[in-house]
Amino acid sequence: MAKRILNVVTNVGHYDDPAHKTGLWLSELTHAWHVFEEAGLEQVIVSPSGGPSPLEPRSLKFPNYDKTAKAWHADPSRMALLENTKSPDEIDSADFDAIYFTGGHAVMYDFPDSEGLQRISREIFERGGIVSSVCHGYCGLLNTKLSDGSYLIAGRKMTGFAWQEEVLARVDKLVPYNAEERCKERGAQYQKAKIPFVSYAVVDGNLVTGQNPGSAKETAQKVAALL
Repeated sequence: MAKRILNVVTNVGHYDDPAHKTGLWLSELTHAWHVFEEAGLEQVIVSPSGGPSPLEPRSLKFPNYDKTAKAWHADPSRMALLENTKSPDEIDSADFDAIYFTGGHAVMYDFPDSEGLQRISREIFERGGIVSSVCHGYCGLLNTKLSDGSYLIAGRKMTGFAWQEEVLARVDKLVPYNAEERCKERGAQYQKAKIPFVSYAVVDGNLVTGQNPGSAKETAQKVAALL
């Protein structure tokens, strides 16, 4: 039977200031989806509330708007998957071998406090399945606790979008908090590449994390290899 992976996307379309749009960083889904597809994995898309997942406008521009992102954006059947995402209540974690949190600044708002996503992540992780994220996707792991009450990421090596990258992307004044700092506060052994925006992924047991949009493919390859 084919292994199954749950891809997590956001439902949020703007920062605190509605004039500043955000959403799913499309290539972080498409790069991983392509790798998982090639590996023969079955894929499902979930979001904190279910329903539509808006796209981050910056992810539809050069240099982020590459072949896989363009192909997805031009394919009505693929775009329909983002219009009709499942909600956590519709997901039985026992059906999945891994979960993969995509990014985009939007996830900073709706990923951290989704009890449904926390439940799914905890259940997959505790039975030895893979929990993974790329870029801001790690915001979905910040508040997830294991059955013993400890943070899932406590004491574990991991990465995610760095504060230095927020500054370079000129969104440090827009984001609601410093995700790198919160990650460290929860006891994670946060790591990052020496150079911003290069591909960088970290594996610690069944936790796999990637630093930035350019890390989606490498992160997915590491997840697929573990599966």
